Amino acid sequence: MISKNAMTRLVLTLSLTLAVMATGCSSAKKKSDDEGAIPAAAAAAAAADENIMGDSDSGKAMGLQTVFFPYDSFTLDQKSRSALKANADILKSNENVHIQIEGHCDQRGGIQYNIALGEKRANATMKYLVDLGVAASRMTVISLGKEKPMDLGTSEEAYAKNRRSNFVITSK
Repeated sequence: MISKNAMTRLVLTLSLTLAVMATGCSSAKKKSDDEGAIPAAAAAAAAADENIMGDSDSGKAMGLQTVFFPYDSFTLDQKSRSALKANADILKSNENVHIQIEGHCDQRGGIQYNIALGEKRANATMKYLVDLGVAASRMTVISLGKEKPMDLGTSEEAYAKNRRSNFVITSK
């Protein structure tokens, strides 16, 4: 009799083998007059999709900008409001795009406190975008608290990078 763990490993191994075989069989190169045209077009399409379906922290979200917050605050300063105005313009000109706004905090403070603060930051960001004319139905918010820092350092500069709202494209 095979143990449950052994059965799971066997199923995973067979699934992986079948996936590799299917990929190998379906990846026959298409011929064209310009052999490099098909791979170049595929690479360009993949790069364009990555730029559309990314997030603002990575710079791969259609130009959407991450906004930053002062310590222990969810107040939007002038720089953040300017970035959100630019983000609203991008979103209004791409009406099929939906986003998730992630609220983040620096590593200081307790888990529950930072989850609450991250949610307040994400909600303040969403409210400002709604005030600028972006439909609320196109946005969701989530707080990641201090669980996903942009910078792992412990300096004030590192902490400032982590106090943010990040924009993730969820559909286009």
